[in-house]
Amino acid sequence: MPLVKATALVLRSRKWGDADRIVTFYAKEKGKIRGVARGARRPKSRFGAALEPFSLCRLNLFEKTGDSLYRISHVDLVRSSQKLRESLSLIDSAARMVNVVAAITPDGDPDPLLFDTLEQGLASLHESEDPTFTALLFQIRLLGVTGFRPQTDHCASCGKTHFVGEPHFSPVAGGLVCVPCVAHQRVRCVALSRGSLSFLQQAIRLDPILVTRLRASGQVRGEVEAAIEGYVTVVAGRRLPSANFLSITVS
Repeated sequence: MPLVKATALVLRSRKWGDADRIVTFYAKEKGKIRGVARGARRPKSRFGAALEPFSLCRLNLFEKTGDSLYRISHVDLVRSSQKLRESLSLIDSAARMVNVVAAITPDGDPDPLLFDTLEQGLASLHESEDPTFTALLFQIRLLGVTGFRPQTDHCASCGKTHFVGEPHFSPVAGGLVCVPCVAHQRVRCVALSRGSLSFLQQAIRLDPILVTRLRASGQVRGEVEAAIEGYVTVVAGRRLPSANFLSITVS
């Protein structure tokens, strides 16, 4: 069995057998992978808290031919997830980030930019005064990184560039649709005010460093959240699970 070294973020963890854990990672070198940590649930496990969801770690893995499940032999914790497990707001926001990545990425398909986006997103939560909004900005950026960038320059259904009346966001079409095309969408569209459209366009186009400076509240925030929630659900093929699905222990 060849040894594999990887830098990875823990997406989720679940119990397996009497003392083990099955852990899902997004690794910079390997993409989304799963591994078994033998004895990880024992009181004096050598893994400690390194396999908690949201942690950044360096892994030593053994890969067996024909088996998609790696064996985790050693873990070095690079950044703890302790801070992100100190409140329900932080847990929910971090869970949203890792759940979106887990839902829309295939197994074993590495994307260093996606890894960096997730790492930066989770790191930004440590200093965030509004975790829910930080998670919203992360999702908008992630959609662009993964090829699902929302279309805001023309009607995603018919291609028209001039909109008459209030624009709508179609989760199925993946962007703005003109008024005549709204009636043909099979999933309810979200009406966007001009302020919401302007915010969404800025969030898509701005440099990642500058995106964190954006602010939204009231109607604008509500509309953009509804649009992105609906779109992520369509892209993922299902409504994403809650934080409880990640096997998180609240401090």
